[in-house]
Amino acid sequence: MTESFRRSGEYETPQGHEPQSAYPQQQPVASSPQASSPVNPEWPPPPAYEPPTVQQPAYQEPAQAQQPQAPEAPYGQQAAHEQPAATATLLAEPPAAHAGRKKRAKGPFALLAAVAIVAAAIGGGTAYGIQELTNSDSAVTSSSTSTNVVPSSAKGTVSGVAAAVSPSIVEINATSNAGSSTGSGVIITSDGEIITNNHVISGASAIKVSTSDGKTYTAKVVGTDSKKDLALIKLENASGLKTATLGDSAGVQVGDEVVAIGSPEGLTGTVTSGIVSALNRDVTVATEESQSQDQQQQQGGGNGGWPFEFGGQEFNGDTGTSTTTYKALQTDASLNPGNSGGALIDMNGNIIGINSAMYSASSSSSDAGSAGLGFAIPINTVKSDLATLRSGSTT
Repeated sequence: MTESFRRSGEYETPQGHEPQSAYPQQQPVASSPQASSPVNPEWPPPPAYEPPTVQQPAYQEPAQAQQPQAPEAPYGQQAAHEQPAATATLLAEPPAAHAGRKKRAKGPFALLAAVAIVAAAIGGGTAYGIQELTNSDSAVTSSSTSTNVVPSSAKGTVSGVAAAVSPSIVEINATSNAGSSTGSGVIITSDGEIITNNHVISGASAIKVSTSDGKTYTAKVVGTDSKKDLALIKLENASGLKTATLGDSAGVQVGDEVVAIGSPEGLTGTVTSGIVSALNRDVTVATEESQSQDQQQQQGGGNGGWPFEFGGQEFNGDTGTSTTTYKALQTDASLNPGNSGGALIDMNGNIIGINSAMYSASSSSSDAGSAGLGFAIPINTVKSDLATLRSGSTT
């Protein structure tokens, strides 16, 4: 009797077929030393070369999600997904994405750079404007205000101040029962409001005003303040007049250069210059209208010979019993008869005072001349009094 033995990993095959192992890649174990290793002719021959090694990409993005890898192909076969073109594409993609992020990152920096350029341009323009206004290279020494009326080409010159401000200064001729008086005034509105001294128009029955272009207007008194020697008059049927710029007398310092413009002895638009000699001088003047009229008659019509007291002394006559005292700017700019009510101007063309009194060495107005001792009402005093004058007050 014949017996068949099955060994582990072998199975029974029909006659003519060799036994086959359950593990195709392993050689069957011989049952005996005489048994030969069965070889299946259908098995593939062993590979004649080493399996290809897959190279890692030269560039890897840490944040990039890795692609899932396909299962390893059988030994000796190339995976279907391993295509050179696809590999090249994958290798090229991370730098492109990196460059895209760099390009996007430039956005905020480009915006900041643009803002910085605009800010620099604005800052540079502002600095240039300030330099033009302050004109650091100029000899202007005025400290009363930063407003500049004089053209930049004429800053710091008397001629520049005269050209810029003269159109705003007028000559005033007032007629009364006691005679006539000549003075000056400053245009403060384009329709003809004019500031002058009270003693120039006090008691006048008729007022004529001449502008720098030769036009003549009739004026009426709006309000007066004898305690400050100020008056406001208004031209009739006037328009388009050039107004003066009122400065800030609080900033005036001793030694500041100034220009005076007025109509001494009827010489319209006369210009003189000097400096501010002192501040806050106590100047005393008469307040009664009758005293004013008497002094105008005694001084030949009041052509700048308005009496005042200074330092305990009387100048240009007797001030009378009814007087008032105000703080004044002192200047050595020549002030002659007819300068009363005119302008004291800083070198930027701003009005810093209204000329009101001058010392005359002669008792006769026809022989009076400047002794370098003149006084002006600070323009801040004028500005604080404008509302009262416009209300029609006649104190």
